[in-house]
Amino acid sequence: MTQLTAQLLLVGVSHQTASMEEREKLVLTQDRFNDFYRGLKALPCIQESLVLNTCNRFEIYSVTQAETSSETIEQISKYICSFQNFDNTHFDKLKSVKNNKNVLEHIFSVASGIESQMVGETEILGQAKEAYAFARKQESLGPVLNRLFQKTFQSAKWIRSHTSIGSGQINVANVAVDLAKKIFGRLETSRVLVIGTGDIGEKTLKALRSRGISNITIVSRKMERASEIAQNMGIKALTIDQLDTSLHEHDIVLTSTASSTPILTKKTISSALRRRSNRPFFLIDLAIPRDIEESAAELDNVYLYNLDDLAQIADENLRLRKMETTHGKELLTERAEKTWTHFTARFSHLSKD
Repeated sequence: MTQLTAQLLLVGVSHQTASMEEREKLVLTQDRFNDFYRGLKALPCIQESLVLNTCNRFEIYSVTQAETSSETIEQISKYICSFQNFDNTHFDKLKSVKNNKNVLEHIFSVASGIESQMVGETEILGQAKEAYAFARKQESLGPVLNRLFQKTFQSAKWIRSHTSIGSGQINVANVAVDLAKKIFGRLETSRVLVIGTGDIGEKTLKALRSRGISNITIVSRKMERASEIAQNMGIKALTIDQLDTSLHEHDIVLTSTASSTPILTKKTISSALRRRSNRPFFLIDLAIPRDIEESAAELDNVYLYNLDDLAQIADENLRLRKMETTHGKELLTERAEKTWTHFTARFSHLSKD
C-alpha cells in the first residue's frame, strides 16, 4: 500500500442495511439540509463532502485525510447520530463504510439503478444530480468529488445503453399505479387523489394519465404550484386545508410529500371511511418519512402500501432485470478500475490501494 495524504470515503445506510423505520429516523428533511452541511463541513478531517439523501439511502461522500480515516468515520458517524438524535451504537450496526476505488464502484452502481430497491428505477440518477447541485451550492465540493460525480453521471448513462437494466423505465410512480390497477381493475372509473407536487408526485400524475385516468385531484401546500399542474393536465386542485373534508370522496390516495410528520392519521382515515360507508380505501405512501400513519393499516377496508411493499411487488417481475444487474456490475467494475487509474494519476494525494 502506498501511504498518501488523502482518500475517498463513504459512510451511510441504505435499504440494504436499514429498515424503513430506521431510515425514517436518519433521512434529512429539506428544512434541515443547510444546517447539516454547515456542521459536516466543520468536521476537521473533511476536505470535500456531498450528501446523498433519498428514501432508500442516506450517504455521506467525502475526501478525507488517509492517516485519520478511522477517526473521520467516527466523527461522521457521531455527527449524524447527534444531528438526527439516533443511537450511536445502533448506527454502527447499520452503517456501511467504503473507501477509494470501492466508493467509485458503489456510486457508479447506485446512480445506474443497480443498487436500488427497485432495480433499474430511473429516479436515483436525478436524485444524485440534485445532491451534486446542492453540494455545489453549499461550496462543499472540491476537484475530487466534482470529478467523481461527473464520471458517475456519464457511467449511469453509459450502462443503460449497454445493458437492459432500465428496460420498461421502472420507477416508483409506474409501479404504484400498476399496483392500483391490479387491485382495482379498471381505474378509469376510480377517483384518485395525489398529495404532493414534487418530482414523484408529477410522475405519478403522468403515470395515471397515461393509463386513461381522468378523475384526478391534486393536493399541495403550495396552491399556486398545484393549480398550475392541474390546469396543464386538466385535473382538479385542492389546498391542504381541504384535505380532511374531501378525503372520503376518493378511492385511491397516493402521497409523496416532504412532510416530517404524517399528513394522514389513523383518525382522519377512519373518519373518511365512515363517510364512504366503509367502501375500500387504497392508500399508497411514496414518502420517507412516511405521510400516512402506519396504524391506519389496522382499519377494515384500508389497504396501505409503502415503498418497501412496492419494491417487493416490483421485485416479482424483475427476473430479467436482475440478471442484467450481474452483467451491469461487471461492466461498471471494469469501468471503475479504469477511472480509478485516471483518478490516482490526476489526484496524486489519493491512495492507490
